[in-house]
Amino acid sequence: METIKSLHMKKIIGCLAVLCFLSLSVHAQNNLQSINQNLRYSRYSRISLKVIPIKTAERTFTLQMVVEKIEEDPDFDNYLFSYTIVNSFQKTIADEQVIALDRDLLKADTDRHFYFEETVEIPADQEEAYVIFRALDSRQQDEYVYHADLISPFVPEQPGFGAYYGNDIPFDQNFLNVEESLLFKSEQGVNLYRYYYPREFPLPLPPMETNTPDIPRETEVVDEGSFLVNVPVPFEKSGYYYIQADTSSTTGLMIKTASQTFPRVSTWEEMIQMVTYISTRKEHETLLAAENKKTALDEYWIRMTRDEETAKTLIKEYFRQVEFANILFTDFKEGWATDRGMVYIIMGPPQEVYFDKDKETWVYQSQDSNSKITFTFARIKNILTPNYYTLNRSRAYQPIWFKNITAWRNGRMVF
Repeated sequence: METIKSLHMKKIIGCLAVLCFLSLSVHAQNNLQSINQNLRYSRYSRISLKVIPIKTAERTFTLQMVVEKIEEDPDFDNYLFSYTIVNSFQKTIADEQVIALDRDLLKADTDRHFYFEETVEIPADQEEAYVIFRALDSRQQDEYVYHADLISPFVPEQPGFGAYYGNDIPFDQNFLNVEESLLFKSEQGVNLYRYYYPREFPLPLPPMETNTPDIPRETEVVDEGSFLVNVPVPFEKSGYYYIQADTSSTTGLMIKTASQTFPRVSTWEEMIQMVTYISTRKEHETLLAAENKKTALDEYWIRMTRDEETAKTLIKEYFRQVEFANILFTDFKEGWATDRGMVYIIMGPPQEVYFDKDKETWVYQSQDSNSKITFTFARIKNILTPNYYTLNRSRAYQPIWFKNITAWRNGRMVF
């Protein structure tokens, strides 16, 4: 059995290792704008990070830092966790700003999550504030990063309540399956209010389509009244809900609801909708009109690849991309139907991902040259979600887009 002295020494060594790594990392990536967050979208990540801020006073926030365990039974000691508060994306991150999160600071360790909770106060003269949550996998030196706004032009105000699973872990997904329930907690009152939006949205236009689509001016909304906090609340309809503590403000929390099988694809009708990105207009119209959707889809894939085994592999990989897009990019639209989801499905996970206050940039290495292809997504202010991005479209994307679609249709993946 280890002595108290040896355990104390291990803790000190662990903290020094964190600080050593963080010091090196800060010098290599000295501000939030320069951090490559590509592991956020990797298909092979071992963990997934999320920060959920809860506003508890005028300048005080509770940071719910949640680590989803993707690999089976991860060892906490394989990771070095930390967080930092910065006042801009360009500001240099100093060593003393980095706060290590060791095992003693864990609020919970469940089958699916590690969970930290810290309270921070932002100085009165600070106009913006962002939190950076990091985890270093010490086995491979992979660095996972997730940042969130505390005070910014894109967030009118953080809500003073939170949503939780039945085991009191904060709700960290981008969606909730219908007929599931969440628990809400608030220190500001005993009631919250719920509004339901059944609206469906059109699919995104291709990256080279520069015409602006028509946007409906009115949205149907159903006032579902108030409900009690600390009591499980079921969500029974597909669409999205907006939860508020004060209906006279714009502050709230959106809960996107989807089918019980989501993020996976479960029906032939869904599959037909989702192959639109790699189909010609005539092919897609034929699929939509087919009486037997399964037979039509089977014929579609085999005719396109000219080989049954290749078709099986292609179907598996294409809809795996759809599933990842749903997990990563769902907002009030399903992830596969967003701009980022569309690009992710066709182009694959980006090699580099950079954020700025008003945009997100994806960088791909060209397969047959040293050149790079960049997709820029503009951040749009939206009261429903702080993470709504639309692609800056350009006709210059046409060659690479058609090239990747052709690869898909020939049974090949370019990533």
